[in-house]
Amino acid sequence: MYPNLYYFFKEVFGIEIEGFKIINSFGFFVAIAFIGAAWALTQELKRKQKQGLFVYTEEEIIVGKPASASELMIHFFLGFIFGFKILGGFFLPNAFSDPQLYIFSGQGNWWMGLLVGGVFAWIKYNEKNKLKLPTPEKRTIRIWPHDRVGDLVIYAAIFGFAGAKLFDILEAPSAFFSMFKAVKEGKQDVGSLLFSGLTFYGGLIVATIAIIVYAKKHKIGIIYLADAFAPAMMLAYALGRIGCQVAGDGDWGIVNSAFISNNIGESILATPEQFTNALHTHSAYLSSKFGTIEQMHHMSIQPFLGLPNWMFGYTYPHNVVGDGVALANCSGVHCNYLPLPVFPTPFYELTACLILFLILWAVRSKLKIPGQLAGLYLIFNGTERFFIEKIRVNATYNLAGMKITQAEIISLILVIAGVVLLTMSKKWFGKLAK
Repeated sequence: MYPNLYYFFKEVFGIEIEGFKIINSFGFFVAIAFIGAAWALTQELKRKQKQGLFVYTEEEIIVGKPASASELMIHFFLGFIFGFKILGGFFLPNAFSDPQLYIFSGQGNWWMGLLVGGVFAWIKYNEKNKLKLPTPEKRTIRIWPHDRVGDLVIYAAIFGFAGAKLFDILEAPSAFFSMFKAVKEGKQDVGSLLFSGLTFYGGLIVATIAIIVYAKKHKIGIIYLADAFAPAMMLAYALGRIGCQVAGDGDWGIVNSAFISNNIGESILATPEQFTNALHTHSAYLSSKFGTIEQMHHMSIQPFLGLPNWMFGYTYPHNVVGDGVALANCSGVHCNYLPLPVFPTPFYELTACLILFLILWAVRSKLKIPGQLAGLYLIFNGTERFFIEKIRVNATYNLAGMKITQAEIISLILVIAGVVLLTMSKKWFGKLAK
């Protein structure tokens, strides 16, 4: 497990770089996911532009102006934060021993912040000065949808994060308020409160609303944009799940009772008797998680096709949320592992979604009717998530005597919406096909 890049470089290359502790693995792969989505979205928007499916908008800009005071202030501020926190951490003892605590603290290096802030401001001043004209000119430029990918990705990131957190709170309010109380008491850091327990579907719904509003404002055909987003969203989800897997953010499956764990976090095949003994050995931890041992949901599936044990039961050693019990011969933060191996559902999802992305990418030019690709994405996304929920740990609702999770409800709605869109797209949007 690699809760941050420090652990990765230590295990793979045998080198220890304290500053890498500040680069959280989950956040790193979320950034990679957005970069991947931006690439796929750009390619699709350009392809659809060549087909004549998009129109441009015109905007007036002024060229040749020197850097404004606000531009210099913004660049100084960004440079100051980078110098004060990131570079400044190298000059403070033990700053990276608990990266999240350090990031949300008032610690940093003021001189480094001022120096880097000044450099950032100078770079911006010099960049604008090279383009300065004796008399600034007003020019009209054409903006195509693919030129707005940066804005679209930023909107998706901001509103996606807000929606993901909101739906997580709605799904498990008691867990959120328990963590909020722990933050107030100093037992947890603010970063844990903000960045743990994000719900993908909440982010998808809120980000979709924000992007529709943005698209209408800039005269971007929404149904064409939805088709362009389909493969990009599937790729982003797959890459983001890599972060969940390598960081161990708590987004894992139920216990696989075919295994038990040893005290260094390895998964070992076990008999039913050995599993029962492990249940009683770790009863205190399991009771704190599930109420009673009897309430803990588990399933027994042994490895097949020569695949390694961890693909069926993983203990998430050094997980970033600090869940589980203490690892042997480990000190400091990120020293826990799960005493009973669980199904690594993030790994299953990243594998499934990469395959689904390749399918969407392969058929994107073959589906001529607008809305068909978006409908196929909704069906793929909902189906994949509905079935993975069967072996995931999640809060459940009681609907008409049935226990069902928030994600299962939303995934069913998405599948239905996808089927309707796929079957009705010819009637609704057939005239728009080119």
